[in-house]
Amino acid sequence: MARRKVPEFNAAPMADIAFLLLIFFLVTTTMDTDKGILRKLPPYEEDTQKDEPEIKERNVFVVLLNKNNDLLVEGEPARIGGLTDRVKEFIRNPNNKQNLSAKKTEELPFFGKTKISKGVVSLQNDRGTEYGEYIKVQNELTKAFNELRNEAAMNEFGKEFSELPEDKKEAIKDLYPLSISEAEPRSVGG
Repeated sequence: MARRKVPEFNAAPMADIAFLLLIFFLVTTTMDTDKGILRKLPPYEEDTQKDEPEIKERNVFVVLLNKNNDLLVEGEPARIGGLTDRVKEFIRNPNNKQNLSAKKTEELPFFGKTKISKGVVSLQNDRGTEYGEYIKVQNELTKAFNELRNEAAMNEFGKEFSELPEDKKEAIKDLYPLSISEAEPRSVGG
């Protein structure tokens, strides 16, 4: 009985094709990149015993977001939609009210001697706060400072903040510094 010989199968071209397909998909696929919150961290300092400047209660605008995603602004329930205007009013304090931020006089390029807010927005949240709600509050706080800067640019230079040269942008950033203090999340029992 004669045995039939099984024909050989050359698999080398299959490996080449698989390799080429792998390279094709790696090159053409786009990877999602995570986007974070743009914040400039303070520079690292060796001396941790440095005296912190004391901030008066008047100059702190407290924003709390609890584990139920309820927003409290200055101890009172609030809606996220009205947060931008309240922050702007606190920082601007046009009528020098005692319950809003105090001001200090400084010499600024393009503005001369001008009054600058000593106000700081303090954002606090619980560990149970939903990330999406936290980001919404963050966005409203940042929006308030961006609007203040844009309004100052329009009033002083007649242009949008984004259209200004860098030296004028820096002067407006000094006029309205992004002063948001974020406390470490707290755990709340119950």
